Amino acid sequence: MRSAIVHYWLLGMRGGEKVVEALCRLLPDADIFTLFYDPESISETIRSHRIFTSFLNPYRRHYRSLLPLMPIALEHFDLRAYDLIVSSESGPAKGVITSSHTRHVCYCHSPMRYLWDLYPAYLHEWTRWTPKRIIMAAASNYLRVWDYASAARVDEFIANSKNVQNRIRRTYRRQSRVIYPPVDVDTFYCCAPDDYYLIVSELVAYKRIADAVRCFSETGRRLRIVGDGPEYSNLKRAAGPTIEFCGRVTDRDLRYLYARCRAVLVPGEEDFGIVAVEAVASGKPLIGLARGGLLEGVPSAYPPAAFLYSLPCEDELRQAVERFERQKAEISPAIIQASASRFSEKRFQREMADVLFKKGPLFENDESAALEAVSMR
Repeated sequence: MRSAIVHYWLLGMRGGEKVVEALCRLLPDADIFTLFYDPESISETIRSHRIFTSFLNPYRRHYRSLLPLMPIALEHFDLRAYDLIVSSESGPAKGVITSSHTRHVCYCHSPMRYLWDLYPAYLHEWTRWTPKRIIMAAASNYLRVWDYASAARVDEFIANSKNVQNRIRRTYRRQSRVIYPPVDVDTFYCCAPDDYYLIVSELVAYKRIADAVRCFSETGRRLRIVGDGPEYSNLKRAAGPTIEFCGRVTDRDLRYLYARCRAVLVPGEEDFGIVAVEAVASGKPLIGLARGGLLEGVPSAYPPAAFLYSLPCEDELRQAVERFERQKAEISPAIIQASASRFSEKRFQREMADVLFKKGPLFENDESAALEAVSMR
């Protein structure tokens, strides 16, 4: 069986790329197709596979501006030789065209946020109808039609969380199975905390890192931020002297930062939130917005492992931090760490293998869903 992995772009090692890395170990002979590729930013595991890029790759420095051309680039890939396609989707990836004999399984991190859930926020960043806003509105309408239509090209959807499963159902009107993404939980460890809090995130507006920057600048608490992105300059200007931007760090340094922090902050709504699982694997409590996939990664056992707040704003975040500081003596790192095993890579490999290599209906013990899946093919 010849197999291929399709990923939207390979320009760094974030959550989606960690899933691709695990898929590479599950499918060691698979070829990889991607819109954009930077070899220096990708792990050796991924680089060891044959990687095919789109005709847009020479312009990868401007990849965020090339969204209207991505459907054309994806449909240009020649996948006739493959029996199995596994697409990794949160940007456009599932829109590849396959042969009638090819089985296409989509592991969905989220339907494209900037076309669906977050579209109003992106569109209304501009207060006036500038040329950029007009182009975005026109292109997004066309891209939504294409994105919805391309969902019909997928034989089976896998969601990375129940939160995303609900988005798939509402956006594409498709059923899906939940398989949580893999985290190498055994490599994380816990140490006595230093006097700093930690954020690990891409620096984009919807992650709401600005709430934390303002809160910690005003209160004088120390905050370290790992990651990079288009919001870096704005956040740097707003940051006080107790805020440290670490940029992108190695896996070893990241584990050390987790191990020594007081708590990990997740101020925005996450699709699933691998950062939350990494924090739990490090025995560290979470302070975050009580929405989305974060709720699935947080252990519910007492003593407390998470200090959540309901409204996405600076004041609510500050109150959650103060609540943590009052209750920190009750926190048990060992109990927090024990809950991380359900997100291990072994579990991911086993559940993905059940889908990719075993015949039969996708939805176990659900005859009506299985019939629906067959009828959609």
